[in-house]
Amino acid sequence: MVKENKKIKATIRQRKAAYKAWSTIRDKIRTKASEHAEKIEKYLTLNQVSMIKHPEISKTGIIEDVISYGKGIVSLFHKTPADIACGRFWEVRWAYGCPLDCNYCYLRGTMRGKMKPSPLKTDHVIKALDEAFANIKEPSIFNTGELSDSLMYPSLMEKIVDKFEEQNKHKVALLSKMGTRNIDFLTKKLRKQTICAWSVNATEVAKRWEKAAAPPEERIQAAKMVSEIDYDTRIRIDPIFPIFEWKKHYEEMIDKIFTALTPTRIILGTPRGLWKTIKYANDAKIDMSWANYFSEDSGWGKKISFNQRKEIYQFFYDKLQSHGFHKTKISMCKETDEMWKVMGLEYAPMTCNCYGSKALEANK
Repeated sequence: MVKENKKIKATIRQRKAAYKAWSTIRDKIRTKASEHAEKIEKYLTLNQVSMIKHPEISKTGIIEDVISYGKGIVSLFHKTPADIACGRFWEVRWAYGCPLDCNYCYLRGTMRGKMKPSPLKTDHVIKALDEAFANIKEPSIFNTGELSDSLMYPSLMEKIVDKFEEQNKHKVALLSKMGTRNIDFLTKKLRKQTICAWSVNATEVAKRWEKAAAPPEERIQAAKMVSEIDYDTRIRIDPIFPIFEWKKHYEEMIDKIFTALTPTRIILGTPRGLWKTIKYANDAKIDMSWANYFSEDSGWGKKISFNQRKEIYQFFYDKLQSHGFHKTKISMCKETDEMWKVMGLEYAPMTCNCYGSKALEANK
């Protein structure tokens, strides 16, 4: 019995030492990432922005005219493959790149793997928004988190969200993996035209492939803080990886979210592996274990198997509904028509269920 107790104590000490070592490494990585985010070394020119192509490209071969304003700063995403139940949505290309450099990030597929962030001068963004507001008649959500982390340069994003306060038709969506240190401008004043969203993952997944991002608990705390002053606050759980004991890890994450706040909407997604993402991730010699889960192809890159994805979504829908969260406030990002049908869910074909008009009304 004494020997057994000694073994248990030794195991606990080893675990504490391992956690401390991981925390030290993580903090160093995050510090380096924050330095890149806070220091603006160069701004993108308008010509450079017009050359940027979204990394998630359809294989349909259909060429469409892109509707955009300000030389592509405000652009309508239109490249959804035919077998994916997603559609058009507005992007605000205020910056490109991300200092967090998550292992699986699809941004590697654009600009030949260069992840270092560069923003546009805010004056260019404001002019593009003026043009967009004058021409886009349907109330829309403008997503700022497709080609960068929305909160990596808080001083710039503050000016952008304030621009949206000058009208009451359109809303701006922020999507981030940053923590509480990047939200001061949000907590000082409520913006009614701003939607705040955090990408949150299980702690074990974050430890493996999101090392420079804020810990999930800190992201949840940031979401709680803006929710408490009445921001429309949403959570994105994506990509969901079926790691060992994934149900336990994600159940713990869900409980932490609902202990802190009740989101107005939750977006779910499973891993996607575009060929460019995989190529440039390999070239960067990063940990590629995240790609081991893929087993089939789709119009939106490689995916884990249909049956496993279905199991994941069913688990999440059940758990979220056990917290009283209605299924109409949940969407699946970049999923197939077939998956929506098999899950028995209502969706608008070729309409963005995450950033479209349906999602605009999520909190009403």
